[in-house]
Amino acid sequence: MTLADMIPRRLANLVPYTLLRKAREYSRRLWVRVLIMGILSFVALGLTHLIELFVPKDLGSSLSGQAADRLLGIIANAMLAVTTFSLSVMVTVYRSISDQWTPRVHRLIVQDRTTQTTLAVFIGAYVYALVAIILRELGIYTDDRALVLFWMTVLVLTGIVYSLIRWVLHLQGFGSLINSTRQIEQATREQLRDRLETPCMGAHPLTSSVPEGAKTIRAAESGYIQHIYPEALQRTAELHGVDLYLARNIGSFVFLNEPMVMAVTTGAPESDDYDWDSLQDAVRRQVVLGDVRSYDQDPRFGLVAMGEIGSKALSPGVNDPGTAIDVITRVGRILSDYKDEAAIGGKVRLTRLHVPPLNPHDLIEDGLVALSRDGAGVVEVQQRLQHTFGGLMRHPDPGLSAAARDAAVTELRRALAALDFAPDRQRLWEAARPDVRDTVAEMDGAPV
Repeated sequence: MTLADMIPRRLANLVPYTLLRKAREYSRRLWVRVLIMGILSFVALGLTHLIELFVPKDLGSSLSGQAADRLLGIIANAMLAVTTFSLSVMVTVYRSISDQWTPRVHRLIVQDRTTQTTLAVFIGAYVYALVAIILRELGIYTDDRALVLFWMTVLVLTGIVYSLIRWVLHLQGFGSLINSTRQIEQATREQLRDRLETPCMGAHPLTSSVPEGAKTIRAAESGYIQHIYPEALQRTAELHGVDLYLARNIGSFVFLNEPMVMAVTTGAPESDDYDWDSLQDAVRRQVVLGDVRSYDQDPRFGLVAMGEIGSKALSPGVNDPGTAIDVITRVGRILSDYKDEAAIGGKVRLTRLHVPPLNPHDLIEDGLVALSRDGAGVVEVQQRLQHTFGGLMRHPDPGLSAAARDAAVTELRRALAALDFAPDRQRLWEAARPDVRDTVAEMDGAPV
């Protein structure tokens, strides 16, 4: 009997990497941090009661229980008001960001660690004070054994003051445009770097067609591919004796009954208890679908959000080309980190899994094409675009360099067609690289 036979089917896929991915996913949720702080408040009170058993009676009675009561009363009253105020600020900022820029930013701001941790500390301190007051009324903490409770409460107050100072400093930029775009850029660069550190998530790059005879695992519902657990998919493939080919990348939208994963039989399965239906069920559990895209594992979504901010800034109601120029610069900085996953090489850790690599044409389109279309008539925006494309054309990766050149030619043609003022056309023409100008001249003729 193998180890796989001894482990329940659903638990067989919970390898350490999968558990780590799940832990990271849940750590971004507010209720998890609130729950942890609530548990810590009970742990603190339990430790207080335990430590008091080892404190000499004379020392333990050196401080009146009323001193601890006053501190607990301050915490209970203040934390309720501070938590309510913080929640109202948070909701106001979320709505303002969604209305002013794009609702896609809201999903990232909701996961702001400083905000979540601060709220969790406030709620945890409130729970600590309430439970301590109840225990005092029940006589569990008596007046002659209140020394440790007092100093534990002082420690909690110190944590509250630190969180308040951190929260006030955070509010200085929380929800501002520059802070929001910086957060998106940071999150997108982190996701892209994580992806490139383990190319194709440690699987084989899927750069060719799927072998003939592959069986199709179709989506059980319509939605975006939000998350995949590659280590669990590897384990599932080993148990069934197949290779799995991810037909659609993370962030793609799949319809009901649309091909999602292809399976090719490559060897004998590790267990005879698994059939085709169980393979489909396992794969569908490990490829998570949802109604919206997620920043996690999806650097393209961050580029889309950046592009939407730039497009919104160019709308007549906002008319802020400076923000669009800032977004172009940030997108260019993100794309500078790109590497061809298929060319990076290295050891393939998940030998039975095949994942499509990121496409540089898609990355440029996600971040810059929509913005360029909406700002076709703004010469300053188009100049910065050509400057950015020119910088990306010098990138050492030939795929990104070629994609940037194609985009530079297309967007130069679009802008020249939209600009009527001859001096603006001349400025833009001079901002483009000579080889881009030559290509456009061959296709449309010199505009000036």
